[in-house]
Amino acid sequence: MDKLAKYRECVQSLLNLYANDDVADGEVEVQLIFDEKRDHYQWMNVGWEGLKRVYRCIIHFDIKNGKIWLQQNLTDQNPAEELVEMVVQREDIVLGLQPAYKRQYTDYGVA
Repeated sequence: MDKLAKYRECVQSLLNLYANDDVADGEVEVQLIFDEKRDHYQWMNVGWEGLKRVYRCIIHFDIKNGKIWLQQNLTDQNPAEELVEMVVQREDIVLGLQPAYKRQYTDYGVA
């Protein structure tokens, strides 16, 4: 399996794992969005809580130039470390949710 296919598999497996633990009620739907053509992957909550609209991106990954970009993480999980445990190279994970000038101080890739 080539690197890109492996990275897609890792991201999708991780999102499936996380989303399975999401507690949705009848009004809020848990959605997993996997766009393999453009390499965008999201876990969303969509619906209503009473009169309040729920439209929330919990986790968002992109794969760009052979690297996995973590764009959003509203959990207490550490998906970057879990990807490393799944054999993704640290330098191939970019914390896109951090400003570019801070990425050099992380244990992950810079771009």
